[in-house]
Amino acid sequence: MRETKLNLTDKIIVYKIYLILGALFIASLVASNLIFQKFFHWNFFDIYIFEISVGILPYPITFLITDLVSEVYGKKKANQLVTAGIFASLFSLVIIYVASAVPATTWSPVNDTTFTQVFGGTAIAVLASMLAYLFAQYIDIQVFHFWKKLTKGKHLWIRNNFSTFFSQFVDTATVLLLLCATGIIEWNRFGKLLENGFLFKILVALFDTPLLYFGVFLLRNRFKLKQGEELVLEH
Repeated sequence: MRETKLNLTDKIIVYKIYLILGALFIASLVASNLIFQKFFHWNFFDIYIFEISVGILPYPITFLITDLVSEVYGKKKANQLVTAGIFASLFSLVIIYVASAVPATTWSPVNDTTFTQVFGGTAIAVLASMLAYLFAQYIDIQVFHFWKKLTKGKHLWIRNNFSTFFSQFVDTATVLLLLCATGIIEWNRFGKLLENGFLFKILVALFDTPLLYFGVFLLRNRFKLKQGEELVLEH
């Protein structure tokens, strides 16, 4: 893809935007690992009743951000976000492990039992999420750029949705396989949760396409990017 060079002022702005996107990406990823043990029902206009983890709510944001970064900043910067997310997940796991190891005081609003009940499965969840995250995010970026090259930078909705549909199925299946294999979720719930999770993520992907177009439009307009051009931060 063609690249465009920036003056110093624009570079600073571009870096700031990238850092904000990276912060939202990491916050969404870590939050999804911490809150995953709560499940809820959602009646979608009496068409379908979803039964899914609240951890799935912030997760689609990560795919929206990597698609936006892939489109405007390029494949390398998108992969850097994925790598940063891995380190953030590992670091959050260490913090939770230390917090679990120290004993609660007698007057602590949250005692050891409650803390373990809420965060006890976090280590497995983070491991499951990281493996799924690795597979899904790298697949998403690869498929996104495959379609970007194939369509010569046109038809953003195709690469956005095709890459997300495939990667989200891989993500959902991988997480559920690991959680069921470790006993956190019963195997008889696997099929229903896979169906619910995948359909929910497809629905979110369809709704986030206008947001992606809007974000790409703002960045292209601000930095005078032509179709297919990417921002260069290294030079």
